[in-house]
Parts: sequence; C-alpha cells; structure tokens
Amino acid sequence: MRRNEEARKEGGEKLGVLLVGVGGAVATTFMAGVELIRRGFGRPVGSLSQLGRLALSPDGEDRRSIKELLPLASMEELVFGGWDIFGEDCYEAAVGAGVLSKEHLGLVRDALREVEIFEGVFERRFVSSLEGDHTKEGQYESLFEAASLVREEIRAFKRKSGAGRAVMINCASTEAHIELEEERWGRVHRSVEDFERALKENKSHPAIPPSALYAYAAIEEGVPYANGTPSLGAHSAALKELAEHRGVAISGKDFKSGQTFIKSALAPAIKARMLGMEGWFSTNILGNRDGLVLEAPQNFKSKELTKRSVLDAILEPELYPELYGELYHRVEINYYPPRGDAKEGWDNIDIFGWLGYPMQIKLNFLCRDSILAAPIVLDLALFMDLAQRLSYGGGGVQRWLSFYYKSPMVGEEARERPEHDLFAQLLMLRGALREMAGLSSASPCDPSSLK
Repeated sequence: MRRNEEARKEGGEKLGVLLVGVGGAVATTFMAGVELIRRGFGRPVGSLSQLGRLALSPDGEDRRSIKELLPLASMEELVFGGWDIFGEDCYEAAVGAGVLSKEHLGLVRDALREVEIFEGVFERRFVSSLEGDHTKEGQYESLFEAASLVREEIRAFKRKSGAGRAVMINCASTEAHIELEEERWGRVHRSVEDFERALKENKSHPAIPPSALYAYAAIEEGVPYANGTPSLGAHSAALKELAEHRGVAISGKDFKSGQTFIKSALAPAIKARMLGMEGWFSTNILGNRDGLVLEAPQNFKSKELTKRSVLDAILEPELYPELYGELYHRVEINYYPPRGDAKEGWDNIDIFGWLGYPMQIKLNFLCRDSILAAPIVLDLALFMDLAQRLSYGGGGVQRWLSFYYKSPMVGEEARERPEHDLFAQLLMLRGALREMAGLSSASPCDPSSLK
C-alpha cells in the first residue's frame, strides 16, 4: 500500500466525479448538496467520510475525524460531469425531480447548469419505460466502439475540468435482470477475452447492458467504478478480472439507503437474541423515475433480488432451521406518482419467542430516497478514490465498502461470500479505514472499533 504522504500530495488535485444518470434525482441531489455545503448553506449529514471519527485509544476516549486521519479529497476539490439520456441541464433536472426546494436550488443554479452532460449509451430493451432524447444512437457500429466513445469522454472531461483523477458512480435507472446463470448469456462474461469479443462482434447484445459498458470504459481508463444500482455493471467474472488486472477499484451494487438499510440493522438484532421468524413482508410506494422504471417486471426483478438477498445471508436458515427454516420473505414496490421522491416503506415482521409464542414488529419508514442516497455517493467517491491512490488491496473488488450496498460485491474465490449484517459491515469498513490511516486494527470484539 502506498504511503499516506504521497496520497496527500495527490489529494490537492481536482477529483472528477463522473455520474451515470447525472440528471437523475440522486445525482442532482448529491451535486446540489455538495455545492450548498461548500457555500455554508447545509451540513453533510449522513456522510461517514465527513462526520465520522476513528478511535485512537483502546477506551475510545480519543477519537479523531476521518478527514483528519486520512488523505481524502476535500469537497472543494470535486468537479462534476457525466452521462444522461435526457438533454436538460442539471438545474432543470433537479427542479423536475422535486427533491430539493427551489430556494435551495436557486442558490446553486449556475453551478448545476455548468455540469457537462454527455449523451448516454441507451438500449430500450433494458429500460423499457424510458425513451431518451440525448443518446449515442447511430454513433457506433459495435459495442466496443460505444465503450470507446465513453473512454474518450472521460479523457475529455478530465482535460476540460482540470481533474487529475476521476471516479465513476452509476446512479442511472435500474436495468432489466440478466440471467447470467444461463449458459448463452453467462459465457459472454466468463473472461475478459469473451467479453471483449462480444463487444467487438455486436452492436447490441441481450447480455451486455449499458451499465457494463460504462464499467468496462471506466476500468480501461483506470477510473474506479461504483455501481449504485441493481444493474449488472462490473458484477461479472470478466470485469472483476479486468479490474484486478488493471489495479482499478470497483464496488457495488445497489445503494443501501432506505428499507434495506433498516432490515440489515434489525435482522441481526433479532438473530442475536435467537428469536425466531416466520415472515417478513416489505412493501414500498414511491413516485420518482425509479418507481416508474420498476413497474416493468424484469427491472423489478433486478431490484427484488438485491433486496431479498439480505435476510437469508444474515439469518442463515441452513444453520438455524428451527428458527428461520420456514421464513416467508416478500418484497413489493409500487409506483405512486403523488409521492415523488418521498418514499414510504411498510414492514410487517412475524417473529416468535419462548415456547414458540408469536409476536409482531411493525415499521413505517417515511423517507426521502435521494436525501438518503446523496451522502452515500459522496462517501463512495472519496473512499474509492482513496483506495485507488493508496493501491489498497491491489485493486479489484473493494469488499470493505459492503456497508453501502444492498448486494455487496465479492471476489470470484469460492470462499468469499457477501456480508449483509450492517454491524459486521461497519466493522469491516472501519477496519479498512484504520489500516489505511496506519492505525492498529481494533479487535471485532472491541466496542471502540464501532466508535
């Protein structure tokens, strides 16, 4: 791992944050928020990188700011750009998203209008509910050429913005699910050679969505890639292999911002007490573009799989069949336009205790989707950039960032499995930060490691 002193020198450069879906609700809320915080009109609530501390003493009394201990890029050094299939500027897009007030947006109108928006790579078969007017359609003869266009735009953005480094974060709409287990699709993603052959031989391919093209372009340009959506992205053997070979940090997938965040915190508590569970029913209503896209069954399946994967991994029914072997877990998402970005989630949990007597837990989470996701984008941009500069873990999958995802990526080794327990994820995250800061790793049993 490279020395922190060298990384601090690099930290003075501008850091480009390239957002796929730059005109969407999450991306515009993130960018507007950074601009407002820079001007003193708000605080980075929800951001571990900005507000978190690490314990220096065993008793946890001496705790220092993560920003002080690690050579993170500062918020002042961030510059923004990205891709979108809609051509409106980011100010108009943010007003249309309706997340932030017009008063807040008016304070950063010029900054949002200056964000460069490149035409997006778009195939309607993957997002059937949308029809973009700002795409690269007709500009390439193969998927390899499409990825090359994205690579050229990464270089052009860095030149124009003066960014010495960049990270790419996918905040776009959820793509339709791809069954990589099927031989006809999975073989395209078995190796870098197979993947690149498919890129060069096809102008369109049912197993290669735009998210995978962006991930490929980023890795080839040495740009860390984080996938905040349930879409495929870099979640394939081929792109994991390429990232590891190139020494490029990747992570994903699907920001853990709302209902699943609560689920990954509550389920470990129920298991810790060895309480049984018969069922967990989760339903949501939301009215933003994400809700519209998830009306399509194959797009919903992508989201459903990331949301459903949490409980089995945490509760381990194979080890505790008497407690969780009959668990019924159902997830629903309903598009309801009046709510906009203000999502509401309901959970009904049927548990049982001593002698099998039944009990229930009811949750009603009235949250703001993009308000919860924006600080995740900030943390991932800064932490991915830091890992890249310090060569932490040698590139490839950054498993220590599982804390931020519904369906965390792991390497291809058979012994690796995703960690879904929020508190285990937090220990892993803080352990990595301590290591990068040159501190001794706290024991998982040491309460100070959670501070």
